[in-house]
Parts: sequence; C-alpha cells; structure tokens
Amino acid sequence: MSVARDLRTLLALSGFRRLLTVRLLSQLADGVFQVALATYVVFSPEKQTSPAAIASAMAVLLLPYSLVGPFAGVLLDRWERRQVFLYGGLLRAVLAGGTAVLIVASVPDWLFYASALAVTAVNRFVLAGLSAALPRVVDEERLVIANSLSPTAGTLAATAGGGLAFVVRLAADTSDTPNASDAAVVLLGAVFYLCSALASLRMDRRLLGPDLDGPRARIGEALASTAQGLAEGLRHLARRPPAAGVLAAMTLMRFAYGALTVMVLMLCRYAWYDDEKDGLALLGVAVAVSGAGFFAAAVLTPWAIGRLGRLGWMMTCAGTAAVLLPALGLPFAPGPTLVAAFVLGFITQGSKITTDTVVQTSVDDAYRGRVFSLYDVLFNVAFVGAAGVAALLLPADGRSVPLVVIVASIYAGIALALAHRRRAEGVR
Repeated sequence: MSVARDLRTLLALSGFRRLLTVRLLSQLADGVFQVALATYVVFSPEKQTSPAAIASAMAVLLLPYSLVGPFAGVLLDRWERRQVFLYGGLLRAVLAGGTAVLIVASVPDWLFYASALAVTAVNRFVLAGLSAALPRVVDEERLVIANSLSPTAGTLAATAGGGLAFVVRLAADTSDTPNASDAAVVLLGAVFYLCSALASLRMDRRLLGPDLDGPRARIGEALASTAQGLAEGLRHLARRPPAAGVLAAMTLMRFAYGALTVMVLMLCRYAWYDDEKDGLALLGVAVAVSGAGFFAAAVLTPWAIGRLGRLGWMMTCAGTAAVLLPALGLPFAPGPTLVAAFVLGFITQGSKITTDTVVQTSVDDAYRGRVFSLYDVLFNVAFVGAAGVAALLLPADGRSVPLVVIVASIYAGIALALAHRRRAEGVR
C-alpha cells in the first residue's frame, strides 16, 4: 500500500522518527489524562454527577485548545521548540501528578479543575510546536504526506491512551481508598508525559528551530498582530460563501454531537446500570464504537465524495442523522445507542473531512492558517456550548426526548440548507 510505503520512507529519517516518538508519547498521555478526568467527574462513587459537572469538565478539556491555540505560535517562534517539548513534558508530568494528589485528597472542585486546566493549556503549546517543527525534519517533497500521517498517528495514540485509561481504571477499582483508581490513571498519564519529555532529549536542541537570528517584533505587538490576523481571517471567510457555509454546518454538527455525548454519559452513569463499574465499561465500548465510525468515515468518505460531490455527501450525512437519531435514540436502550454512536461517529468525521477539503480549496493560501485557527475555535467552543445546553435540558438519568428531537431537527435543518445551496449554486 502507498501509505505503508510513505510511512517507511518517513521513518527512515531519524529526525522525523524522533519527533514522531515525542508526538505519540505526548498524545498517548493526553488520551489517558482526558479519560481520567472524565471518569473522575462522571463515575466517582461519592459524586452525584450532573450534566453541569460534565459541561465544566469539557470546558477544562477543550477551551484551552481554542483560547490559547491561536496565540501559542507567537511564543513558539521565540522559544527553542525542542526545549518546549522537554520543559512542557516535565511541567505536565508534575502538574498531572499534582492533580492525582488532589483527586485522592478530595479537594474542592475548583482546585481540581484549575490543576487540570493548567495541564491542558500546556498541551496546546506542545501540539502546536509539533506541527511547527515538522518542516525541520522532513524535506518539502515529503511534507504533505508527513502532515497527513503524523497527526493521524497522534490521534490513534490518543485513542489508544483513552482505551488504556478505561482498562486501568476498571482493573484498579478494587481499593477502599476513595478515588484511588482515578488517581492511578492520572499518574499513568504523568508517566507518559515524562517519557515524552525524555524522548525529546534524543534531538539536538537547535534541530527544530526556530531560527532566532534577525529582528523580531515585541511580544505585545506580536500578540496584537495575531488578534488582528484572526479578524482578517474572519472577514476573508465572509467573502467565501462555500467555505463559510460548510463551516457553519460543521459547527452545528459538532454542537449536536457534543449534546448527545453528555446524554450518553448520563445514561451510562445512572439509567442503565446500578453498578458504576458496569456503566464505565459500557461507556468504554461506546467510545470504541464511535472511534470505529470515525475510522470507517476516513476510509469511505473519499469514495463517497467522488460519487455524490462534497455538498451532496455532507447533505447525505446530515439527512441520515436526522432520520436515524430518533429511531435509535428515543428508546434510550444500550443496544440502539451503541449503533447510534457508530453512525454519529461516522457522520461527524465524514462531514469534517468534507469541511476540511472545502475550506482548503475555497480559501486563499495567504489566509488559510488564520481560517483554520478560527475553525479550531468554533469546533471546540461548539462542543463545550452543547454541553452547557445539555446541562439545562437533561434530567438526572439522561433520558430527554426534547434533546433528541432538538438535535435531530438541527441535523434536518443542516441537510435542507445544504440541499438548497447545492441547487442554487449548481454544484455537487
């Protein structure tokens, strides 16, 4: 296969191989840490988890990526990137270890969230640095395939880390000490963060840049310029209706997916099992099934776009969700919900691949980075906003007919809007 051949070619480059090792260990740790936080918030035996608590956890996990992300590059262009990986990994290991102590000590929630927020904020610098450093270890001819394979491998590592966290959490749940199993999983994440820091030492500190010679703007000026650049990206996007349209549709889909995620968490916690351990196991299955949907979409979407066109495929995804969601979701039973998890994972990822392609081809290259920064902000803020809305609508056990109907209506509205645009513009 060409993917395997390309990967072998890239792995022959020592710089790429070592940078990829840092990415894999870092994102493996991210997956462990994020699932540990989620299970602590939702499945701790002494906690009466509410949708509002879940919304708070999602804000901690996602908002730093949105709020810090666009400005991280200003500092990354002033610090040696190898040192960012080294000290960032060490700092995250220490902070994650401190979070584990806070979990065992049963401190007030605000202190726990502050510690977790610090870890996820540092993550943004590391992930942005990994992308910025890639051209330093791969030649221009191989850069496109490296940009495709490296983040994909990182996502798979994060998914594997999340699965490992579920397994360790269930296996360690035998102690009489409150929250010991949650703390053990967080400590596992801290170990992987430490490993990612140590792995960065295999690279020379000057290898990854940046080149610090020459004049540089003051940091205040650079931050102001970044904010101005985002505003310019928004204005440019307004002049590109195809990109703006699919981006709006994807934001709404992400909102719908986030609301349903909170619902499934509450169903697993309270509606389906009296034993929280069984509920946690089912949640792990739901995450795995949704991940399988993501993978299936990555395989099938290029073929589907070739047959239906970009707007046609995205319209089909939204319409399918509008039809299947009530049928699978309203019984509020584990079996149909797992099927829905696969379908929605497939639909969400298929739509995201389509959106990425439309934005990449519709936006001028000079504005592409700024538009994708806005895309990142919208993508994560929509998910957190959905959790907030779900907190208002969901009862304690997670069974909410109005929420399912509202989300299905959102999907139907997206499908109708895309169909209208497709007819008006005469495009596929």
